[in-house]
Amino acid sequence: MQAWRVHRNGEPNEVMRLEETDRPTPGDRQVLLKVLAANINFPDALLCRGQYQVRPPLPFTPGVEICGVTPDGRRVLATPALPNGGFAEYVVADEAALLPAPEALGDAEAAALHIGYQTGWFGLHRRAHLQVGETLLVHAAAGGVGSAAVQLGKAAGAKVIGVVGGPEKGKTAHELGCDLVIDRRTEDMVAAVKDFTGGRGADVVYDPVGGDAYTKSVKCVAFEGRVIVVGFASGGIPTPALGHALVKNYSIVGLHWGLYNTKDPAAVRACHEELTALAAQGVVKPLISERVALDEVAAAVQRVADGASTGRIVVLPGSAR
Repeated sequence: MQAWRVHRNGEPNEVMRLEETDRPTPGDRQVLLKVLAANINFPDALLCRGQYQVRPPLPFTPGVEICGVTPDGRRVLATPALPNGGFAEYVVADEAALLPAPEALGDAEAAALHIGYQTGWFGLHRRAHLQVGETLLVHAAAGGVGSAAVQLGKAAGAKVIGVVGGPEKGKTAHELGCDLVIDRRTEDMVAAVKDFTGGRGADVVYDPVGGDAYTKSVKCVAFEGRVIVVGFASGGIPTPALGHALVKNYSIVGLHWGLYNTKDPAAVRACHEELTALAAQGVVKPLISERVALDEVAAAVQRVADGASTGRIVVLPGSAR
């Protein structure tokens, strides 16, 4: 089969190579899946760089989530077992962790209704307890993780402020349903949030960016607000000023969705049932900006790494260019 492999760490377009290799062999309680669609995530770029919290042995294949088909014909969502990730024609995955692909979604959309949406759901509902009528501030609102949080926030009855970088991403955020869109490159985010909320600030901040985004967020978080720390796409890991959190009375809440797979897998399945229902109702639908063939993956991962993409880029191994 064909698979993208990383033999040394570095930028995706420099270290990823498309190679002929053997199909992976399922271990105990694992299943071989034919990949129908593989969603590109920012962690795939971090894996290439050697900067992710998990460092698989070299060489490895990136690709952390797929929609695939089992030998008995079931269409499922899976997180492939590294070092044999999803940017390949076949993967293996743990049988117990397979989730049924939503019937309302095609392969590309289904592949993207997994990690990003699960992270959003757990962040907004389990960790932040977002309430109807509250104001949700979402950073990188036009990106894969941010766009999921925007849709889930609207579904929960919140007013959503989306922060983006540039007018094109601003247009996307408006189309996703943001009540206010702030271009961080040209606008004063703190002033805009306070103006929109009548001085109160955002009740919940969803931050997959870190760095300056976090620093500005805590300047416009509301009384009893919750800042959900999802990731550090900017590369900057902020150091929280705990005295500031005490004086302003807000919470800093970490979210590592992957832990739920081992600590509370039943909650993951329940979340998937909720997301499947929302997809069936048309309330949420992953924003797919590009569909690429297998031979285009390295360039596509690099676009995600550079922050040059909107929504999700999905790999379709069966397509030809």
